[in-house]
Amino acid sequence: MRIFIAGATGVIGVRLIPLLVDGGHTVAGMTRSPQKTSLLRELGAEPVVCDVFDFAALTQALAAFGPDVVFHQLTDLPDDAADLVPFSDRNDRIRGEGTHNLLAAAAAAKAERVIAQSISWELPSENRRAVTAAHERAVLPPA
Repeated sequence: MRIFIAGATGVIGVRLIPLLVDGGHTVAGMTRSPQKTSLLRELGAEPVVCDVFDFAALTQALAAFGPDVVFHQLTDLPDDAADLVPFSDRNDRIRGEGTHNLLAAAAAAKAERVIAQSISWELPSENRRAVTAAHERAVLPPA
């Protein structure tokens, strides 16, 4: 199976890639940082440097890889938990606009399925509830 992981160099992504590769899957790992491509190669993934906010580039990257499945592991969180509040607006943007772009690009690439990480907490910010609700509406099928 061809699996595209958006947010591949995050806490979950770096653990997920080796498991999928060991399972015989072909994995592309997306990062917005060119400095992290060697890490992705070492883990066994095909590196894809792309920003989720660049919809045209994202759509092209997904179409070029031709995934069966897209994993949504995107976050914009700090390494230090003490910095969570200043990062909340950035993470909200990933959850809203980033999720929208990723789902639209996955559909354009004709991916069979998108698997999105769950959110078990909310950061304090002005629009956190709207972003969380938008993220949930975007990735969950209608009831």
